[in-house]
Formats: sequence, C-alpha cells, structure tokens
Amino acid sequence: MEIEESGRPNKSALKRAAKEVEAIAQEAVEQVVDLLAKLDLPATIREELELASRTQGHGSRKRQIKHLAGLLRKNPEALVEIRAFLEGTSERHLAEQAQFHQIEQWRDALCAVETAATTLDEIASRYPEIDREGLEKLSRAAQQRDKKAYREIFRSLRRLVDAQD
Repeated sequence: MEIEESGRPNKSALKRAAKEVEAIAQEAVEQVVDLLAKLDLPATIREELELASRTQGHGSRKRQIKHLAGLLRKNPEALVEIRAFLEGTSERHLAEQAQFHQIEQWRDALCAVETAATTLDEIASRYPEIDREGLEKLSRAAQQRDKKAYREIFRSLRRLVDAQD
C-alpha cells in the first residue's frame, strides 16, 4: 500500500484494497455452499453470505456484497480464511483442468497411428498398473474411426489417473 508522508495509506491505495475485498466477497457469494460447509466463520458473516447469495435483484445483490465486504474488512481473520479457501479452490481447479488436458492429449495421441506406441509406453511408465493390452485394443479400434473406442480410451485413462490420486 502506498503511504503518504503523514504515515497513513493514500486514498487510491485504500480504494484498491476495498475493491480487492469486494472481489473476494463476490467470489465468496458465488461459492457460498462450499464455503459455508468447509469454513467455521463468525455468525454475522455466515448470515450475510447466505443473504447475499439469496438476493435476486442486481442492485440489491451488489449492495449486499458491499455490506459483506465491509464486514470482512472489520474481521481480518475471516477475510484471510476466505481468501485462502478461494485461492485453494482455484489452484485445485487449475490442477484438475491440467490433468483433463493431459488425458485428452494422451487419448488423441493413442488414436493416431504415428504416436500410439510411444504414448502407450509413456503412460505405462507413469502408471505401471495400466491394462496395456486393453488400451492397445481400444487404440487400434479408435484408429479405425470407432467413436465408442475413442470415448472409452478417455474413460480408461481418467479412471487410471483418478485411482492414482
């Protein structure tokens, strides 16, 4: 935060901090079910989160979120807890997304004649418990334009990766 000569933050820095807390409040309202289930928040903040999530009108919802942000600014412990939760969910989401894309790439490579063997070796080295013969069979079927095999490759890889985690 930018500090003036008088030793307190300048007006622009305070506004940026307030907007940041508002963004956290907005995101908390969007994920209210998970948030309330997993965090032990003060009763006033829990009630305000529930109220803001139930509010329908655009303007009134915006006011509720601003009010929630004000409560969060007054309770820095709850703000830190909510921020950590939201950052954790976004990191988890990014990890799941990366894993999904990796499975898609493997599936596409297994369905291409040129890359199927090397991809199968790569997957087998990473996951030794793989049903290599079943995956080879599905790979050959998918190379012959079998859409069912194409989808089944993805499902098999997904189960394999999920079992490992």
